[in-house]
Amino acid sequence: MLKKRIIPCLDIQDGRTVKGINFEGIRDAGDPIELAKRYVDEGADELVFLDITATNDKRKTICSLVEKIAAEITIPFTVGGGISSLEDAQAVILSGADKVSINSAAIRRPELIQEISNRFGKQCVVVAVDIKQIDDEWFVFSNGGKRATGIKALDWCQKIADFGAGEILLTSMNNDGTKAGFALEITHQISQLVSIPVIASGGAGSIQDFEQLFTQTGASAGLAASIFHYREINLQTLKNELKTSQIPIR
Repeated sequence: MLKKRIIPCLDIQDGRTVKGINFEGIRDAGDPIELAKRYVDEGADELVFLDITATNDKRKTICSLVEKIAAEITIPFTVGGGISSLEDAQAVILSGADKVSINSAAIRRPELIQEISNRFGKQCVVVAVDIKQIDDEWFVFSNGGKRATGIKALDWCQKIADFGAGEILLTSMNNDGTKAGFALEITHQISQLVSIPVIASGGAGSIQDFEQLFTQTGASAGLAASIFHYREINLQTLKNELKTSQIPIR
């Protein structure tokens, strides 16, 4: 069995790390460079950087900040936000990212997944999927969770896997920031449906939430933000506890 990964996420707005609840009520969470360095020291397996307002502001990802963070860390680094072309992906990779995360642009033109995969390798392409449960059905949202697409989550995840995505970053908008646990059922369904790794995001609030994620779904990684930013859970303590529970952790 592949070992599970623990991934902190830096949501970036105006050059600062921020965090909200259900994609609303954004508040400051610290300096992204200092947080990135801390997570490397604490044993994070990877780091995700999402420029959360780039798409709605109709601008590119802040590559200067990506460069500064990449210079300070030694773990795989995924960058997303405002990437809408092969040229955008290349700029982010040249700035130091190991992987690019695309979301709204992939919904508008799924061929972009294939183009980035063909140029840089499948392992470089993470497709972020923001989903919300409405009347017992999960639907995909774009533009930082602000625009309903009407696309069913299972259909979209199958499609992006077919188009050459290397990983899916699955965020439940219902669970995001609530610390009430991951959306286990839909995460399980999607991880069973596709043959590529699924990173689960949204709702982590305790060590037990990660234990449930890895024992009740096929997710290959758990991503969280505020519990790490505000030191509610220490990364190394989390990994040690998971190993004690016989969960294979890197």
